Amino acid sequence: MTPPEMTSAALLLWIVLGITLQIALWLGISFWRHWGEYQLLRMGLNSTKGSTIPQSELLSNNTEPPSAAVWNGFRNFHVDRREIEDVARTICSFYLVPEDKQPLPAFKPGQFLTFRLDVPKADGSGTEQITRCYSLSDAPQSDHYRVSIKRVPPPPRSDHPPGRSSNFFHDHVQVGTTLQVRAPSGHFYLEPGSSPIVLIAGGIGITPMLSMLDWCQANQPRREVWFFHGVRNSRETAFAAHLNAIAAANPNVHLRLCFSDPLPEDRLGKDFHHHGRVDVNLFRMALPLKPYDFYICGPTPMMESLVPALDDWGVPDAHIHFEAFGPASIPRHKAETAAPESASAAPVDDIMVTFAKSGKQARWSPQAGSLLEFAESQGIAIDSGCRAGGCGTCQTTIRSGEVAYRQSPDYDPEPGTCLMCVCTPKTNLTLEA
Repeated sequence: MTPPEMTSAALLLWIVLGITLQIALWLGISFWRHWGEYQLLRMGLNSTKGSTIPQSELLSNNTEPPSAAVWNGFRNFHVDRREIEDVARTICSFYLVPEDKQPLPAFKPGQFLTFRLDVPKADGSGTEQITRCYSLSDAPQSDHYRVSIKRVPPPPRSDHPPGRSSNFFHDHVQVGTTLQVRAPSGHFYLEPGSSPIVLIAGGIGITPMLSMLDWCQANQPRREVWFFHGVRNSRETAFAAHLNAIAAANPNVHLRLCFSDPLPEDRLGKDFHHHGRVDVNLFRMALPLKPYDFYICGPTPMMESLVPALDDWGVPDAHIHFEAFGPASIPRHKAETAAPESASAAPVDDIMVTFAKSGKQARWSPQAGSLLEFAESQGIAIDSGCRAGGCGTCQTTIRSGEVAYRQSPDYDPEPGTCLMCVCTPKTNLTLEA
């Protein structure tokens, strides 16, 4: 016995129900997808189209777990451990633990610590206090910080002494030594988001890049990271085992060690990946065509060539982030929009700067650079540390006049003072220097 034939009306009803169910499923999936993107936008994150990074990883970049409060002034830390990081034994990592044993505030990967050091005087007559800044070289930890410092030798064919603070760390700072440390700060850090990133380090500029890489490993292991490290040869490669281990374990991390002057025993393809310097031509060959964010830290010649070259390549300014002492000295091809001058501001070619204590007066021009650079060009010695507005060492009293800041300083200067390393005169100016 055969079942009765389905009527035309019933068949049409089933077809309509099937189509309705498919539309409902499509609408539900679309709503869920757009709702997720909406939530990400609310958090201020950039969701890369087609990204395979889970939402939990994306959110972790902007929702750090609660941490201790940032402290004011200097805090005592002791050195818990020292580790040599390169074959030449010129780079040493110092693991710092707070003496009060209280939890440490998290920092943004790429930021630095400021140290107040009592270093021996050159004539051996005692000690004097200097302030210096060093980048954090690891992902944030709740119980310790790490800085990695390269011993700076005297310049070749020069009477100048070796780096005072770096040699002090290497020669005098041992396990158990107490150091005075200001809380992490700095404008150069890994921005929130999920876009692929290119980390570019020259020499000891690897330290903030390593902090960014380690943070990504801990929080966004599926994020695409390209890591370029430029040195002369294997004797200067720091953290080589650590970098190679990460690249071997994580297919999303692409390591490129670049040797400009390899040793005879250095093997291309094993000890390093590229014979030559880090430059845009290397990026053209190595990087797939994607909208990357570039983070750069290295010696001045590298910065002065690489940043404009990225501009020429068409990388937007907003995607080029770099760390350099005195960031305004790095040339940019795209002119920045100047802020309108106030009615009281003097013409830039008619500003006189008076240094009251030194008894000197000179005409300032934009080519003279920051007030710190200008003072030094006049033979006036100014105490300075980071030269980037982070440590406060060059804070100087303003007797009269106004200054303008090239960038917002991390250190908050006292009222009536200025940070000479990151400001310029806005009017005729008299300084207590």
